[in-house]
Amino acid sequence: MARLREKIGYGMGDMSSSMFWKIFSYYLPIFYSDIFQLTLAQTATLMFVTRFWDTVSDPMMGVVADRTETRWGKYRPYLLWFAAPFAIAGVLLFTTPDWDNQGRLIYAYITYILMMTVYTGINVPYASMLGVMTADSQEKTVFSSYRMFFAYGGSFIALFAWEPLVNLFSSSFSLSTPDSWQGAMIVIAIVCFCLFIGSFLLTREHVKVKGGAGLGNDFKHLLKNAPWWIITAGALCTNLFNTVRGATVAYYFKYYIGENAHISLGTLEFLFFAGLFLAVGEVCNMVGVVSAVPLSKRFGKKTTFIVSALAMAVLSVLFFYVPVSNGGFMTMLLLQILISLFTGIVSPLVWSMYADVADYSTVQNGTSSTALIFSSGSMAQKFGGAIAGSAVLLLFDAFGLVPNAASQTDTALLGMRLTMSYIPAAIAIIMALVIWIYPLTTSRMQAITNELKEIEHID
Repeated sequence: MARLREKIGYGMGDMSSSMFWKIFSYYLPIFYSDIFQLTLAQTATLMFVTRFWDTVSDPMMGVVADRTETRWGKYRPYLLWFAAPFAIAGVLLFTTPDWDNQGRLIYAYITYILMMTVYTGINVPYASMLGVMTADSQEKTVFSSYRMFFAYGGSFIALFAWEPLVNLFSSSFSLSTPDSWQGAMIVIAIVCFCLFIGSFLLTREHVKVKGGAGLGNDFKHLLKNAPWWIITAGALCTNLFNTVRGATVAYYFKYYIGENAHISLGTLEFLFFAGLFLAVGEVCNMVGVVSAVPLSKRFGKKTTFIVSALAMAVLSVLFFYVPVSNGGFMTMLLLQILISLFTGIVSPLVWSMYADVADYSTVQNGTSSTALIFSSGSMAQKFGGAIAGSAVLLLFDAFGLVPNAASQTDTALLGMRLTMSYIPAAIAIIMALVIWIYPLTTSRMQAITNELKEIEHID
């Protein structure tokens, strides 16, 4: 039975990763188009190319991590080695050089590729740790829930604090808008560095597994692993859903709702802004994560996943019909709360099911390629982000959105409404259909766990 400090330590790692990832996903597109002053088409291409490289590099890192042997374990040492480069690369990403458009574009490619490479270097081994911290399938769901609870907690802090931090550096320190964004990222980067160091210090690897017999065999076994294909498609859909909505929010609030919108509740009135909307979602994600363990234990991971995906689809469709009014703003928050509850349930299930797929592979093949399997989950999420982030920007461009324009056309506003409603709803339906054919049920995993006890040595 793993200690509480290990679960907390494991959660701290994804708290760090998620703080960066959510800032990249939700604010980097509008940073590039409205502050860095790239065109929407340039930004879309940049997002796709860099994320595609990130996708390709994930299996490469998985292969390296599976073959790492140190006194700290196979995967855990990467948290120590990459913590500082991770923080530095994030600051460089949000730095705006005083160059012409072509120079800034080249700088953006270099720093984004650097950031994604470092992100892969620390995140693939981190995710793979789930496969060696415990051999019990249900406890893996617990670890995964701690991971996602802390991840959403970190996301809440980063998203809620981002705009106030930018405003603080702008007003209190009289910095320019680009420098204010850089200052905000410096604060976030310092916190992320400390979290990764804490994760390294508090965690341990307990399950000793055999390394891959050979690179060719590792990939051969992976490609023949049917549950891996299915959960990878499901993971791709989850990130498509989250990124399509998330990448839209900053634009949606700036150009559709307006930057000075308020919600009135009797005598109480407060600003309704993108950071609040996203932060509320992160809190509700955390509630969903906590619910994932009892729900999956009661109904099974597969059923819980499918029902949650269908709920996400229905709620997303409703978002299209919400008016821009005080009542409409409260309805938007309500829908965000409900959608986020269900996405919070799904998130830890994805990683717990990947851990089950790794166990299935060990039983089938006699060897483990844990990092390679987990890197495919990271690969699917990043590829989903690459497609979704680029597609959203290209859609905005096709619908005629003009960055920094005082007003937008009805067609441009329609594009934003669709990316907040019908488009993610369609993705959620596909997600449910994919998971419907996932074969590793609760009873199947119990049999696999029993077999693993005979072939693995557990501290």
